[in-house]
Parts: sequence; structure tokens; C-alpha cells
Amino acid sequence: MKKEYEINDGTLAVISLKDGNSKILEDNQNYIVSCSSFDILDHSCKYFGSSYLGRKEGSKSMIGASYKLPIVIEDSRDIVFFPTSSPEDSECIWIAVNKIVTFNQEKYNTTKIIFENGIELIVPLSYRSVENQIYRATRLTYLLKTHKSNNRNRI
Repeated sequence: MKKEYEINDGTLAVISLKDGNSKILEDNQNYIVSCSSFDILDHSCKYFGSSYLGRKEGSKSMIGASYKLPIVIEDSRDIVFFPTSSPEDSECIWIAVNKIVTFNQEKYNTTKIIFENGIELIVPLSYRSVENQIYRATRLTYLLKTHKSNNRNRI
């Protein structure tokens, strides 16, 4: 069991487990990490030069939302994750928006997310909620790219 983990290009999802640990889904392997999904997000933001709170404030400012905000982990590689519930919730799942190929409604209030490598993850969230979270995360990614492009044009 790992004690620390940095989200990277291969990370698909960070899944909170009931025992306070987290399961990491990557392109080619899975891990159990002995800390919460929130701590993994915060550690990863710090690893790439910010903090969860700094990224949260940036997201809030850019997309105008105030809850279940997508978070930019690392902007030069477009590593953006969105939560399935409140980030402090012990059952929160964080999902890499740029790794999703499609998503489908399952049973009542559950949605199957299919990643680019074929891995499937069923989340306890309605189809509409997943759709909304993906929209917010892709909008954040778009706005970041637009801001970067505008700043390059000013130089």
C-alpha cells in the first residue's frame, strides 16, 4: 500500500474507500493509497505548485460555480478532475475529464463512465449530474486554454 500518490497523465480516477484509504485507477494498473481522495488531490496540487484551496478559488472565479468544482491539477498537461460529491465527503470519487470516452445511464441515479482504455466505472450519480460535471470541467479547460492563448498574444 502506498502512502503518497501524485495524480499524473495516466490517472483515471481517485475513489474514496470506506476505511479512509483511496483506490487509484490508472491506465494500466490500480493502487490502494493510505489517505483520503481529498488528501491525494491536495497533495497533487501542491506537487504541481499550488494547493487544493488555490485551485478551488481559481475554478470558482473562472466558471462562476461554488460547489462540486472541477480542479486543475496541472494545467500544462490539462489534468483536470471533477468530483462526484462534495470533496470532503468520505465517498467522493474524482474523475479525470480528459480520459472519458463516453458515459451511459445505468440504474436509477448511477452512471457508467467508460475511459479511453476501455475501463468502466459505475458512479453513484445521475446521468444529468455526470453530464453537468463534465460540462463544467471541459468549460474550465477551455477557459484556461483561452487565457493562456490571450496571454501569449500580448507578449
